[in-house]
Amino acid sequence: MPETTPAPSWEYSLSLPNDLRAVPISRRTLRLILTMYGLIHLVDTAELIASELVSNAVLHTKGPAALRVSWSDGILRIGAWDANPEPPDPPRDLTELTGAENGRGTALVRDCADVWGWHPLSRSGHRGKYVWCDLPAA
Repeated sequence: MPETTPAPSWEYSLSLPNDLRAVPISRRTLRLILTMYGLIHLVDTAELIASELVSNAVLHTKGPAALRVSWSDGILRIGAWDANPEPPDPPRDLTELTGAENGRGTALVRDCADVWGWHPLSRSGHRGKYVWCDLPAA
């Protein structure tokens, strides 16, 4: 039987092609990881955030992407790397986005997470950026 209490710390990375099918694959992988570590109470919010981050990574770039999920000191960090070094658009207020077909991603991440940010990052010889957010266990 798998361990159901969160380990002291862990990290998983999932390399993704530039393909929209990466979004549900990321969600399902994240659900499995969180379930195996006894963090099922974070799954719904974590899946929403991961979906937004990975969607942005594959929709707005032409290169590969990656999902990174880590746990340390009671904080779940979810992040996505993509091959575009340009910063993400600043989040707008969700009330301004009612009926909008796009532009909700960073606003949802900002509203669901305790803290979020981004920084330039290289991966496998590709320049890009890493957009991340933190969810507390409680």
